[in-house]
Amino acid sequence: MTGAEYQCPNEATTTTDSGTCGEISHAIARVSKLHRITAGQLLRRLGLYPGQELLMMALWEHGPQRQSELIKLMGGLDPSTVTRMVQRLEQAGLVGRQPDPADRRAVMVKTTEQGEALRGEVAEVWQELENATLAGLGDHDRAELSRLLGLLETNLHGACRPC
Repeated sequence: MTGAEYQCPNEATTTTDSGTCGEISHAIARVSKLHRITAGQLLRRLGLYPGQELLMMALWEHGPQRQSELIKLMGGLDPSTVTRMVQRLEQAGLVGRQPDPADRRAVMVKTTEQGEALRGEVAEVWQELENATLAGLGDHDRAELSRLLGLLETNLHGACRPC
């Protein structure tokens, strides 16, 4: 990914006419884009791209995993995307592969010492992202936003055809 992918768009390109159909969907798309850009800027300090920290979090939480299990843990991402993530993280020295003791034909992905050492820094980046995202919102607004986002997620799971 190039640095250009993490530049904040100017406001003129992120606003829509309030009369536009799908006003809420447009707002969600804009917020999602800005959230990803901000996450990308913060993660670059650690040498990571958005999504790679989620793979690392899955390994930190669940321990060594087969790649097929990582795909499930990450919400069913395309297998080729997860393969590329694992390859890049392996090249960076953050994960390694080893034979699965239960099935020597299969390979397990696990964090390295260097990858384990990144855990606290990733948590700090996520907290910084959370703080930037929720700046200006009080406890009540944060709780309500969390509730509404959960409802939207449930709605979209119901509307989404099996992936």
